[in-house]
Amino acid sequence: MEQEEVLNKLIIEFSKTLEVFNLSPLEARLFVHLYLSKEPMTLDDMSEALGKSKTSMSTSARHLYEANLISQVWKKGVRKDLYEANNDLFNTFVTSHFKQITSLIHRQKEVITNIEGQINNSETFQNQIKDIIAFHSQLETLFENIKLNANT
Repeated sequence: MEQEEVLNKLIIEFSKTLEVFNLSPLEARLFVHLYLSKEPMTLDDMSEALGKSKTSMSTSARHLYEANLISQVWKKGVRKDLYEANNDLFNTFVTSHFKQITSLIHRQKEVITNIEGQINNSETFQNQIKDIIAFHSQLETLFENIKLNANT
């Protein structure tokens, strides 16, 4: 098997793993490309490597940057923006994903708590809402414990 063919297989398979972290297939492939690249890449480089438009590379790079999965770097003599992948794969992805999950759980718990205040005096329904809020609290505790254990 040729080196390029093996590299393409690696990119495809690792990208599938990264899609679990709420990345689009293109974002996942772009991250893997940046991770495997020996040098930072411009949007033009990314576009050429992945065969996609510069606009779609810009959008994907912005999403990866906002998720703190890639960084913008400076290189003397290069006027275009350069990007590289953050190398600490586990901490980069777990931290980013945990922030998203815990934020969502917390936000949903607040919304459901507000709904609880609007419920009529149906005891069965109130008990179910209390169980739903307790479920969200348990999820918050679970993810906080996982986060603490990952940092030790």
